[in-house]
Amino acid sequence: MTIKEVAEKYHISQDTLRYYERIKMIPEVTRTSGGIRDYQEEDLKWVELAICMRSAGLPIEAMIEYVRLFQQGDKTIPARLELLNSQMEILKEQKNNIEKTMDKLSFKIFRYEEALRTGKLIWKKEKKE
Repeated sequence: MTIKEVAEKYHISQDTLRYYERIKMIPEVTRTSGGIRDYQEEDLKWVELAICMRSAGLPIEAMIEYVRLFQQGDKTIPARLELLNSQMEILKEQKNNIEKTMDKLSFKIFRYEEALRTGKLIWKKEKKE
């Protein structure tokens, strides 16, 4: 696939793809004999992983480190596993914070909907008898 096709497929810019490769967030992409990027299935898997990690908010540095370790071979499997577990813990904490925020917003939304229905805005939770 050309860089244009990959950019269209994943809804990211060609500049972003070049940037990911330049900073080594993805391994060097397969090229034609003329030096033009020719994304193969393995290249696309790296692009998908990079997009997934970035959309989840993981730091670029973590992805660069993961690629670096991967390129060093199977001896780095423990380090890669540790890196991924560390990032998973960060995501779990973020998820927990998002869920707490959503709970607060849900409560506020409920109270405002009740206010529209009853004409009265009440913030305290009603006690059940």
